[in-house]
Amino acid sequence: MTLDLIKGNIAIAQAAFDAGCNSYFAYPITPQSEIGEYLGAIMPKANRVYVCAESEIASINMCIGSAATGGTPMTSSSSCAISLMQEGLSYACAQELPIVVASVMRAGPGLGNIYPSQADYNQAVKGGGNGDYNIIVLAPGNVQECIDYTHRAFYLAKKYRNPVFILSDGLIGQMMEPAEFTKYPYEDIDNSDWILSGAKGREPRIIRSLSETGEMHHERVKKLFQKYKTIEENEVLYKEYFTDDADIIVVSFGSLSRNVKGAVKKCREQGIKVGAFRPVTLYPFPSKKLYELSKTAKKFIVAEMNMGQMINDVKVAVKGADVDFIGRSAGDWLDIDEIVDCVKESAGGIYANI
Repeated sequence: MTLDLIKGNIAIAQAAFDAGCNSYFAYPITPQSEIGEYLGAIMPKANRVYVCAESEIASINMCIGSAATGGTPMTSSSSCAISLMQEGLSYACAQELPIVVASVMRAGPGLGNIYPSQADYNQAVKGGGNGDYNIIVLAPGNVQECIDYTHRAFYLAKKYRNPVFILSDGLIGQMMEPAEFTKYPYEDIDNSDWILSGAKGREPRIIRSLSETGEMHHERVKKLFQKYKTIEENEVLYKEYFTDDADIIVVSFGSLSRNVKGAVKKCREQGIKVGAFRPVTLYPFPSKKLYELSKTAKKFIVAEMNMGQMINDVKVAVKGADVDFIGRSAGDWLDIDEIVDCVKESAGGIYANI
């Protein structure tokens, strides 16, 4: 195995290319601009479509056109610019189109700051478009996972005919780590039975989000939620660290989970039984596993680089278990010692002698 020093944004870009992305539409914004810059250099040489769109609204609608006609599109952006795509994403979910979106989070609200943040959890998981819909969300925690989960994003998008988010942040996007570009590991998905390829010798097809009657619309949405149930049953991913005997479990996602893991090691050295739990799929959320852990753990701490967003899903999952929170909207990343101090404070009633 050969490992190269790779930046997170470049890992996503090359992995998308290897996964068969044949059309990329986006508008540059820090801290994800390297994705478009890299693909702009290699896509035309491979006779694939690259468009630096005039706006994020244009780019998501270009993705809709590409996916509807059998393309394998991706767009990428960050935070305030992802906000401009919400109407298009609602349409794409209604039309069941396989689109991959790389969202590299920066601080907000508004223009905020280019410093990395995790404050777009709700934006990705809950969605800002209209209506009842869900987007599959994968949150890598390191550069190698940027490669692995970008591959998976393209597979899941085609398998379920649904938009998929790769939810990274400016820290992972800009840092460099040893990683390996592996071969795309998934089977190809045949979409020839629904794409708009020209009605020559067959009945015409229509892809649209408008329903003619209320009952037809209800049946359409019911069908979507049957699909979401299937996704939840089959595609939940998470990582555990020392949870088997843990009295306290720290829940985090993405890049912050790296410091959480370091804090768990430090706490264990001091005799505190702490574990770490990291949701990889933020939708579907690993609620069932967290509920199982709540039967043995005495307390949960949710650590996020925001003012508290994933904590709401954790509270629902653990059904009344004790949940504390540590977070910051942006600025310096929560360091290991801060997390350790929070664990000790929360553990006061459990470990009276610390």
